[in-house]
Amino acid sequence: MLPVVAIVGRPNVGKSTLFNRLLGKRKAIVEDFPGVTRDRHYAEVNRFPRPFLLIDTGGFEPASKDRLLVQMREQSQLAVEEADIIFFLMDVKEGLTAADQEVADMLRRIDKPVFYLVNKVDGEKQELAATEFYALGIDRFYSLSAEHGRGINDLIDDLEVLLPPVAENPEPEDEVRMAVVGRPNVGKSSLVNRLLGYERVVANPTSGTTRDSIDTPFVHDEKRYVLIDTAGIRRKGKVSQTLEKYSAINALKAMDRAHVVLMVIDAAEGVTDQDLSVAGYAFEKGRALVLVVNKWDLLEKDNQTMGNFVAEVRRRFKYLPFAPLVFVSALSGQRVSKIMSTVAEVFEEFNQRIPTARLNKGLEEFLQKNPPSMVRGQRIKFYYAAQGAVRPPTFVLFTNRPDDIHFSYQRYLTNCFREKFGFDRVPIRIQFKGRGRQG
Repeated sequence: MLPVVAIVGRPNVGKSTLFNRLLGKRKAIVEDFPGVTRDRHYAEVNRFPRPFLLIDTGGFEPASKDRLLVQMREQSQLAVEEADIIFFLMDVKEGLTAADQEVADMLRRIDKPVFYLVNKVDGEKQELAATEFYALGIDRFYSLSAEHGRGINDLIDDLEVLLPPVAENPEPEDEVRMAVVGRPNVGKSSLVNRLLGYERVVANPTSGTTRDSIDTPFVHDEKRYVLIDTAGIRRKGKVSQTLEKYSAINALKAMDRAHVVLMVIDAAEGVTDQDLSVAGYAFEKGRALVLVVNKWDLLEKDNQTMGNFVAEVRRRFKYLPFAPLVFVSALSGQRVSKIMSTVAEVFEEFNQRIPTARLNKGLEEFLQKNPPSMVRGQRIKFYYAAQGAVRPPTFVLFTNRPDDIHFSYQRYLTNCFREKFGFDRVPIRIQFKGRGRQG
C-alpha cells in the first residue's frame, strides 16, 4: 500500500502548483473528462524511485474568508490523521501569518514527519525574506518555487529517505480482494453486511492495513474472497463538507490493495463529481470496477426509469464503458446476490491469459483490416505481441516506431483486443515497445 503525503496550507500559497510539480508531466488516460483527473486532488506519484500517494488538501474545503482559519485548522487536522507524511506549505510573499503559526503549533505535537516548505522563493531576495519563518521554532524549512521547480530536488531527496521501499508481497492466486467504495451514506455498510450475511463468513474480521477499513475473508461458491470495507471516517456529530470529501482518501488506500472495486452509487442522488473522481483513480490504477446502484427500491419508476438511469450513468462514466452495472437494494437484499456472480465473472476476465500464438494471429488480423498510417513517409511495422501481465490484462506490442503510434490507432487496437479475446468487462492496457529496428 502506498504511503500518503498530504500538502496542507492556506489557500493561494501554491498547494496545487506544488501538487502538479511533484506529479510531473503525464498523459492522463481520462484527462478529457472533468472531475476525473483535471479536478482531482489526489494522485499516485511514481516518477521517483519510491512511489507515494499525494494529496492536495486545497480542494477539500469550500472557500470562505470568514471561516478561513477554522477551515484551515480542520483540513490540516484531517490531513494529519490520514497521511503518513505532511508537507506544510507557506508563502514567502505573504510572510509568516497567525494562521501559519497556529497550524505549526498543532503539527509540532504530532508524531509524524513534517516538512515545512516556504514557497515562491525565486531568488536571493526571497531567500533572505524566508528567514523570518525560523520564528516558528523549527530546525529547518525548505525554500522552493513550485512554479519553477527551484528546491524540489532537495525536498524529494529527503522525502525518499522516509518513504518505505516498494513492497513485494506475493498475492494468493486464488484470492479475490474486493473494495467497497462510495460517498458517505450511500449504503456501503448495509451492502457489506448484506453480502457477508448472505455469504456466511468463515473467518473473523481482522483489522486491515488501513485504519478505518476492515478486511473480512469469506467463501462464495468455493472461491476465496476478502472484502475490504471502507466505511470511511466515523465521527459523531455533523459531518462537514471537508470531512466528507477527505474520507475519499480511505477509498484510495483500499483500492491500492483490491482487485475488484465495487463503486456504490446512491440511486436518488445519481452520479456525483466525487464518484467520478474516485472511480477515475481506480481506472488509472488498472482495477476492475463494478458500478453498484443502491437504494433502487426507493425510486418511483415507470417503464423508462431504468433506461434513462443507465444512459445517464454511461454518459457520466464515459471512460468506463466496460464496467458492469448492477441495481440493488442493500436494505431489502434485492439483487444483492447478483453482485457476487458479477464479481466472479469480472475477476475471471481480469486474470485471463491469452496464448502468444493466438495473440499474434489476432494482431495480424487487426493490421490487415486497418493498417497503421505512414509517419513521415515511413510505415509503422508491428513485429509481434505478448501478454505482459494480468490484473489488468496488459499486452506489449513490439514495433519499429513505438512513439509514433497515434492515440486513435491505439484505441482501435484496444477495441480489437477486447472484442477478439473477450475482455468486455475489465480495463486492459496496450503498451508499445521498440525492437531496435527502424524504417
